[in-house]
Amino acid sequence: MRICLFEPDIPQNTGTILRMAACFGLPVDIIEPCGFLLTSGALKRAGMDYLEKADYIRHADWRDFVAARENGTLPGRLVLLTTKGAEPYCDFEFRADDILMLGSESKGVPDSVHDYVDARVVIPMKPQMRSLNVAMATAMTLGEALRQTDGFPASRVNEPSE
Repeated sequence: MRICLFEPDIPQNTGTILRMAACFGLPVDIIEPCGFLLTSGALKRAGMDYLEKADYIRHADWRDFVAARENGTLPGRLVLLTTKGAEPYCDFEFRADDILMLGSESKGVPDSVHDYVDARVVIPMKPQMRSLNVAMATAMTLGEALRQTDGFPASRVNEPSE
């Protein structure tokens, strides 16, 4: 399983997602341009020392990401988390090789990306609410996807403190 961020705007969200991905041993694809430099202090504060452990690939743009999928570098379905999705994420059957894609915080993804993806899922919310924070949406959906596919890393057993 992978996480894909389409032109992220907010460094704190990207740092949080990279930290989470590092903790679960998942790679992240970042489709540029980003609304910040990947050397941003805010990104580093959110990702902390986990950024050193994060496995991520920067794609110059959408075309570069699509080319990587077409040449087989990025196999699996592209599953978009979107407020325009029809299927609730808890009802969707995730696969271990899915790529969970999230759009830009300010713009989402363009219609051409909506048309390209293999599936669109939504997090059900009250009708008058627009959206969740992208890092929170990633965590919720990723948790369900990993549960369904038995994809969580082996649990660490903590020794009892004396």
